[in-house]
Formats: sequence, C-alpha cells, structure tokens
Amino acid sequence: MQDVKMGIGVGVILFNDKKEVLLGLRNSDKDIADSDMRLEGTYTLPSGKVRYKETFEQAGIRKVKDETNLDVSKIRVISLQNDINEYAHYATIGLIADEYSGKIKIKPTNELVRWDWFSLDNLPKNLCFPSRKILDCYVNNKFYNDEIE
Repeated sequence: MQDVKMGIGVGVILFNDKKEVLLGLRNSDKDIADSDMRLEGTYTLPSGKVRYKETFEQAGIRKVKDETNLDVSKIRVISLQNDINEYAHYATIGLIADEYSGKIKIKPTNELVRWDWFSLDNLPKNLCFPSRKILDCYVNNKFYNDEIE
C-alpha cells in the first residue's frame, strides 16, 4: 500500500439570496488543480486544509477569502465526515457562512477556473464527493456522514 496522506480539511457552504450554493470548478489539469485527493475537473465548495493552530472557523474564513475573494463575518460548524480515496484521507469539517460580503474573483493560479451558483436540487454531476457529503448533511440536517467512498 502506498503512503497515503491524512489531514484535516474544511468545506464552506455559502448561499446567495436565491438560496443557491456557490461552487468552484477545479482545473482539469491535476498539477494546477492542486488537490491531495486528485479532484481535478470537479466542482467544489470553497475548501482546503486546516493549518497548525488554526480553528476550523478560521480555516474556513481564510479559504473563502483565498479562493473567492469574499469576506466571511459569521461562520459555524455544521458537519463532520471521513473523506477517503486512494490518494488521501481527510477528516472534513463542513461549515456554513451565515454572512459574507465582497465580489468573487478568480485567482491567477487557475486552480479554480470558475465560480457558479447552483440550486440544491440541480447540483452538477461532477460535484466532488467531499462537497456532496457536506451538502447532504446540510439538506438532511445530520451532523456526521459515515459514508466511505
């Protein structure tokens, strides 16, 4: 068995005034998409790794700002899950941003190539499994998603 990375990550739900969720499309080039789990070419919530001495909420605020340019003022934990594939294992914390402001901008790294708003009943087929699990917890009002992909 190969050496698989274990880490802690966050994914953040942001809704617009139409109750649509914000999802970013990862670059289809694995080197540019920069995902330990190799999720290139999929849609994702604003998400990323938790840094040493950073709270889950701080990580969520940082990742939303870094990936979307939006400023989050209220954020809270809503779910927990194991995300495991052949490349990595993450304990993922689902968060929801109750308040945010600013204008969405694409980073020059092109790690994410676009941001789109989606209705919860019309999510893209290529939604990455960690984001799908967070949204499933939100929709079904459950805290822990014990599914293993």
